[in-house]
Amino acid sequence: MELTMEGCGHYPRLTDRTPGEDAMTETSLYDRLGGYDTIAAVATALLGRLHADPVLGRFWQHRGSDGVAREKQLLIDYLVNASGGPLLYTGRDMSRSHTGMRITDDDWDRFTAHLHSTLDQFAVAAAERAQLLAFIDALRTDLVDV
Repeated sequence: MELTMEGCGHYPRLTDRTPGEDAMTETSLYDRLGGYDTIAAVATALLGRLHADPVLGRFWQHRGSDGVAREKQLLIDYLVNASGGPLLYTGRDMSRSHTGMRITDDDWDRFTAHLHSTLDQFAVAAAERAQLLAFIDALRTDLVDV
């Protein structure tokens, strides 16, 4: 796996391509995960867990339903784009989106525990799970600010 800058503006994109491999022969993580519907279902389930968490729920405590719905769609767009799917992510970069939220290491650990549980719920295969988790973990420095 390598992170490339193709197709995502200035956002990293996951690929399965090894150096020298033709881009036309690769199967994207997007396809291996099951496409848009699966990614949207995983994102919806994960967000439900995060909203219900007694510690992490504070991030959505005073948000209107329209803002929460927009945030959910941006998450789906981001994951679809980063995994090689056909959507363009038009949101802000992760660092700017999360600045000032006071996300702590404990928050990150709680988030990743929910992510693991959600991936278990959807029986995400080991290779795809590892690739997705490595990508998410690479975002930690952009999100944790306390």
